Amino acid sequence: MAEARARALATGPCDLAILDLGLPDGSGIDLVTELRAQGWPRIVVLASSDDPYAVRSAFQAGAQAYLLKSASPMVVTDGVRRVLDGGVYADPSVAPVLAAGTRVPGTDNTPRELSAREVEVLQLVADGQSNKEIGEALNLSALTVKSHLSRIGRKLGTGDRAQMVALAMRAGVIR
Repeated sequence: MAEARARALATGPCDLAILDLGLPDGSGIDLVTELRAQGWPRIVVLASSDDPYAVRSAFQAGAQAYLLKSASPMVVTDGVRRVLDGGVYADPSVAPVLAAGTRVPGTDNTPRELSAREVEVLQLVADGQSNKEIGEALNLSALTVKSHLSRIGRKLGTGDRAQMVALAMRAGVIR
C-alpha cells in the first residue's frame, strides 16, 4: 500500500485510478478512502474476491466500479467506460451480491428490501436516464420500468424519483 500511496501522491489526482484491493501491506479499501479524500474523482477497484463485505466496503469507501480480476476484457472495458461517463459499475457476477439483502429505511422506519432489478433501475435513474432509456438498456418496456419505479416508491415511501435516489444513496445502495 505504501508504494501505491506514494505513486498517487506523486501524480496527484488524475481522471481515473484503477487499484487492486489485494495490497500486500495494507487495506485497498483504506487507499480508496484516502484517494477520494485527496480529490481523485473516479476510482475503479480490481479484486479477486466477490465477498459481499469487500464489494460493499469498496463502494462505501468511494469506488465507482468493482471489477473482478477474472473478468473478460469486455467487462473491464464496459466498467471503465461507465465510470468515465460518470456512472457506477459492478461486475455482473457481483451485482446480485450487492443487491441481496440490501435494506433501505422507509419513511416508517421499516427496512425494505430492493430486488437486484430494482437496484439496477434505480442506479440508471441516478445516472439521469429516462424510463425509455432504462428500458432500452435493460431490455424492458417503458411500462415495466414504470412498474419497477412504482414498487421502489412503495418500498421507500415516496413517488419522487429524486427522493428515491437520495434515500438509496444515503443507504449506500447506489452511488
